[in-house]
Amino acid sequence: MTRRLVIIGGDAAGMSAAAQARRLLPANELEIVAFERGSHTSYAACGLPYLIGGLVQNPAELVARNPQEHRAKGIDVRIRQEVIAIDTKASEVTVRDIDTGQESATHYDDLLIATGASGITPPWPGIDADGVLQLRTLADAAQVEQALAAGAQRAVVVGAGYIGLEVAENLLARGLAVTVIEKLDAPMGAVLDADMAAAVADSMRTAGIDLRLGTSVTGFKVSDGRVTAVETETDPVPADLVIIGLGVRANSELARAAGIGVGERGGIIVDDQLRTDTPHVWAAGDCVESRHRMTGRGVVMALGTHANKQGRAVGTNIAGGEAHFGGVLGTAITKFQQLEIARTGLTEREAAEAGLDAFAEITEASNRAGYYPDAQDMRIKIVAERQTGLMLGAQIVGGADAGKRIDVLATALWNGMTAEAVGGMDLSYAPPFSPVWDPVLLAAGKAAAKL
Repeated sequence: MTRRLVIIGGDAAGMSAAAQARRLLPANELEIVAFERGSHTSYAACGLPYLIGGLVQNPAELVARNPQEHRAKGIDVRIRQEVIAIDTKASEVTVRDIDTGQESATHYDDLLIATGASGITPPWPGIDADGVLQLRTLADAAQVEQALAAGAQRAVVVGAGYIGLEVAENLLARGLAVTVIEKLDAPMGAVLDADMAAAVADSMRTAGIDLRLGTSVTGFKVSDGRVTAVETETDPVPADLVIIGLGVRANSELARAAGIGVGERGGIIVDDQLRTDTPHVWAAGDCVESRHRMTGRGVVMALGTHANKQGRAVGTNIAGGEAHFGGVLGTAITKFQQLEIARTGLTEREAAEAGLDAFAEITEASNRAGYYPDAQDMRIKIVAERQTGLMLGAQIVGGADAGKRIDVLATALWNGMTAEAVGGMDLSYAPPFSPVWDPVLLAAGKAAAKL
């Protein structure tokens, strides 16, 4: 008898799961039906800032696989179809056609919730005005492009996290006057410690961005339905275009309403095989809580790397195989112009909040041998447990070739290494690529010596 897998959500986690399950089971054993409320599937949202900056020329380049391609692989993708309710007792979902409003019920044998996350939008006066946008979908990018084509010259980015930084860089490259407003006292303040974020602030201001830290938005001035300024606690900031990038919340409301367990952080609770607490119901992607490997606590971490891995794992498990998702470290990387920014594990602040007895050490180093042309500086911050020297986290801010060194440190954290062990690792050396003591070795060795 053919089983039916119903998937709610047609992006990274949902379609990775569908593709993996289809690889393992043919259509006569497993029918796969995926409902997506938008018009696109499997697209790279991380590429949207570079689309509006012109580095990516065509939106189609960001689409990994469209609905027709999924259907050709034996996956029944239904776009502009929104699941509005889950009945776990009857094993069915209620689906509304967005264009017609018609509702229908679909039975499932297994259900995968991959509803993703939504951008945080405070109830500020005027937030619904034309010209006030997020940048989370291809449709959002199209609206930004329309605003630029209509002559927008002054952009305000609210929030100086990953998206805020990348959007500001790319709008600046398009010739706009850019202001970034951040409530915290440092850009990237949620993911970097202040002593590492200072270089990011300097780089933004040097580039010509009006960076306003420690500033709260209170609303928007609107004229004829369109935004004209961002209101703050101090003075209004004129704007033709506003991009809000304040982070995300897990889309777990559908699961909660169905009685499926949701954690303190707002994500759906799953085990390491992506099972929920409800039989035959699975969840994956930005809507779930994942185990942080350094603290053991559940965290909502909206990164495409995790969503794709979770999707592949849950697809394997639904098809009868066995796969596990090993947790998260929050390893991430971005850049602002020539400045590379990366982090993994816990910041010094996060380690303290977790109740860990930790210390931190910052090392200044060069990406190449000092005598080799174009050597550039970087700062590496190591966070480690005081009694054991166990690596807890790392941050890197610097020039060319700095950022991807975070992957060595992430590997060390993943495998429970101490700072002393990392300082003795056998890393590659040649003058064009590294000093004889690679910056990672120097930073870990300096942290170990502090013990």
